[in-house]
Amino acid sequence: MIRKYYIKCVASKSFIPSVVVLLSVLVLIMIPDRFVNPVYKQFETSKARVISVSNSGIHRAGIVAYGEQQCMVELLDGSYQGTVAEAMNMLSGSLGTDKQYQAGDIALVTVGGSQSEGVYKISMVDHYRLNYQVFLVGAFMLLLIVLAGWIGVRAILAFLFTVLCIWKMLIPLLLAGYQPILCGLLITAMLTTTIIILVYGFDKRFIAATMGSLLGTGLTALLAIIFVKMSKIHGAVMDYSESLLYTGFQLNLTEIFIASIFIASSGAVMDVAVDITSAVYEVIEANPAISKAAAIKAGLNVGRTVIGTMSTTLLLAYSGGYIGLLMVFVAQGTPVMNILNLNYISAEILNTMIGSFGLITVAPFTAVTSATLLARKNDSAAKASV
Repeated sequence: MIRKYYIKCVASKSFIPSVVVLLSVLVLIMIPDRFVNPVYKQFETSKARVISVSNSGIHRAGIVAYGEQQCMVELLDGSYQGTVAEAMNMLSGSLGTDKQYQAGDIALVTVGGSQSEGVYKISMVDHYRLNYQVFLVGAFMLLLIVLAGWIGVRAILAFLFTVLCIWKMLIPLLLAGYQPILCGLLITAMLTTTIIILVYGFDKRFIAATMGSLLGTGLTALLAIIFVKMSKIHGAVMDYSESLLYTGFQLNLTEIFIASIFIASSGAVMDVAVDITSAVYEVIEANPAISKAAAIKAGLNVGRTVIGTMSTTLLLAYSGGYIGLLMVFVAQGTPVMNILNLNYISAEILNTMIGSFGLITVAPFTAVTSATLLARKNDSAAKASV
């Protein structure tokens, strides 16, 4: 009977936050996009099958190709479904952005023109990959639910909520010119609170883990502000960000870069906070008479093992995207001192080290907050029993 009552209480603690987050997800989905390019309204995006190709307009210079590839395609959906017409695929000589098609390929195209007169303008966008992406996302969610059950459902809600907050809130706020660091802190705090409450529900563990995580993120933000300015790194080191200035956006790219540092590490910081909070909670459950000092020590011991691998995790995560660049430096025999002093390499070093500072400090922060909040009741109960 007691066990059933306990399970019911735990379910109710997590049920209300889950419903609130689900409603928030639905609201965010319905929010219209603020930045809409009217050019795209003149064309319709469609899936197309490549029937045949002509490579006579393609010219080669070494390993790259430029010119145009003529494709005969059949449109597979939309108002132009069933139409067979010619489409152009422009090649600029870039291996990273150009694509070439073969008969039988499925492509994403933009199409416009007069359907009644049979005049169409079709441009090849890229190979169609949405089906594989949908499969991966579906398989991920299914596996999460099978392995984690109700917790997996809440994890999916947290995942969707995070994606929508970034796409529907953070990015539009930054493009609109709002203060990037403040926006980043507010969105990060909201995501941290929401994700942790989905894990614990309305519980003291939620308060402890959230406080520890926010303290770690706050320190990361402070260090990012200080060291980015000291290192004189411009925010244009972020890929494609400089093009926003040329298109008329009035943005402080350096502050956006600072915000990106603590946003990127906030997930790992949150992970460490939840791990330590759960460990301290289990220690207290196993030994209700444990003192706060002993609970803090237990949390710190767990923190030492966790941060030993998490800092390396950040290093691998950030450096993985720069393998090609590092290979170029090594192939050219560039001195290590020159490499480390380059602005974009320095930016990644700051990303890794400042994020690691947040991971290291969140361990004692969370150990103190979790022991203070969770052991309080047990201390008083122990004294009463004596």
